[in-house]
Amino acid sequence: MATNQTIESARVLIPLGITFLSPFLLWLLRKDINRREAVSFVAAALSFGSVLSMVPAVLRGSVWTCHLATFFPGVSIRFVVDGLSLIFALVATFLWFFATCYNIGYMRSLNEHAQTRYYFCFAVAIFGAVGVAFSGTIVTLYLFYEVITVFTYPLVAHHQDQEGYQGARKYLVYLMGTSKLFLLPAMVLTYVQCGTLDFNLTDIAKGIFPPDANPTLVAITYFLYLFGLAKAAIMPLHNWLPSAMVAPTPVSALLHAVAVVKAGVFSVSRIMLSVFGVEILSRLGLGLITAYLAAFTIVVASIIALTKDDLKARLAYSTVSQLSYIIIGVAMLTPLAIKGGLLHIAHHAFAKITLFFAAGAIYVATHLKQIPLMDGLGRKLPWTFGAFAVASLSMIGMPPVCGFVSKWYLANGAIDIHNNILLLALLASTLLNAGYFVPVVYRAFFKPPAPGVDHSHFKEAPMVMVVPLCLTALISVTLGLFPRVFTSLVNAFGRF
Repeated sequence: MATNQTIESARVLIPLGITFLSPFLLWLLRKDINRREAVSFVAAALSFGSVLSMVPAVLRGSVWTCHLATFFPGVSIRFVVDGLSLIFALVATFLWFFATCYNIGYMRSLNEHAQTRYYFCFAVAIFGAVGVAFSGTIVTLYLFYEVITVFTYPLVAHHQDQEGYQGARKYLVYLMGTSKLFLLPAMVLTYVQCGTLDFNLTDIAKGIFPPDANPTLVAITYFLYLFGLAKAAIMPLHNWLPSAMVAPTPVSALLHAVAVVKAGVFSVSRIMLSVFGVEILSRLGLGLITAYLAAFTIVVASIIALTKDDLKARLAYSTVSQLSYIIIGVAMLTPLAIKGGLLHIAHHAFAKITLFFAAGAIYVATHLKQIPLMDGLGRKLPWTFGAFAVASLSMIGMPPVCGFVSKWYLANGAIDIHNNILLLALLASTLLNAGYFVPVVYRAFFKPPAPGVDHSHFKEAPMVMVVPLCLTALISVTLGLFPRVFTSLVNAFGRF
């Protein structure tokens, strides 16, 4: 990756400043719920606009940077905006707007308690996501990575019952435990070997490790990073994610589509490409090992999803599987595969948030969670299940929805390296995805209600919930028809 210039500018801090201030404004306006929720809409629009304004320069080959502080040589707080940063930041800030609209319908319809705390933590999680996206050093990334973990814990435990606390405890132990046991030692080993914790933003082939670095020590450092970033949900460090399903559905959407899991796979991608680099991962065989681990996760999580009758549980294991599409793409280390993996950060986000929005709308409208009880429900909730069907096509990888685009690049990447095992894993997962998504849609539209189940009084959830999920489904189709929206950013990052 060769850039034309580096733009040193405090402008990089504007999206961070907006997302940092918004939680405090939410708290100050807690007694006026309409103004409180208006803050989220305004902050989402302003932060998205400020991120979007940096796109033209990045597409021309520039990288925005802003240096805040240096603790000692090679260890600093620095923010950068390149093509990879923009993919994650644009998705997080753009979907925040839809999530806010959906939150209003969900939280008010169910008369949920502690709504100000909920919106406060939700906003801080977006701040953490933008911080992760803009991190220019491993230290900066680590700090914002932990911000997301700490402030999504109250969201997972929101219901404050035994199930909620148990799920939140597992969530915290997995994510903070792995970051302390593996991620911090990885950072120390990196500094010892490289003398810096700054990302290499000029060449994804080279990374920051010196040519004479000890191969064994490099490999140990790499796997410490891989397992220290447990938000990526690579097996066996995935179980926190299904357990977090005790959270309200909008939180599940945040966890599975925007902030948490995307922070995990983004961080793994950044570490692989901007710390280790393609050459060293290829020479030591670390990329292929990671690809096989991701392939295992993709297939096994899909098989487990087939066994789940609870809709959110099925979607949770689908997320575990789909996240590893991103990892497997980057790990194959070819231009097409890397492009497919990075594209899936955005493409998966729009489809998966649609699916969770639909699950929440179904629950608000019917209080049903079990798939067998949803037979015939599509005739009562056609917009919700129609959007669910569209998002399901993206998960399966069917045209013209955006999931097809990223999976097409991934399959071609596997063909490029002549690896039939990885190609078969991708094809098998497509069939498995169809196996656990198609029956949901079929049951909803083509089967009569189960005996003893009365659907006559059901109707669509409030429009503030249904409209966002229909729009995110429509955007998934639009991104499939016009994939250059994000491929141009991937190209700007990798110079493919």
